[in-house]
Amino acid sequence: MSLKTIDPALDLMSDFDQLTHGVARHIQQMRQTAIFTDGALPARQKSLGAMLWSISARCEPCIVFYVQQAVTHGATEAELGEVLAIAATMGGCVGEMWALKALKAYRDFTAGSAGVAEPHCCAP
Repeated sequence: MSLKTIDPALDLMSDFDQLTHGVARHIQQMRQTAIFTDGALPARQKSLGAMLWSISARCEPCIVFYVQQAVTHGATEAELGEVLAIAATMGGCVGEMWALKALKAYRDFTAGSAGVAEPHCCAP
């Protein structure tokens, strides 16, 4: 799966990285260290946390990406459900709507319609 299927703008990431003197590459390095590496918390939990933040920020491409990463790192539907309950509880009606988008992304991805997640969302 190309990142373009998540959002067409992501197809410009390489150009963006070049134009911004490697900013996207540096953000990806931070993402890899902070989220996608096991530490005191496993990467699956940190990916779910990033998904929760994405729901709060209402960034649909980020929601899709972090749902995929959470699944790739071993998150279960039950774990996803508990985090989505937090999103809906803390965000009220709006949080519930964005949590539903995350559930749809999960169902699409686990049904195989979304393919295999890329190792990163926002880097060349």
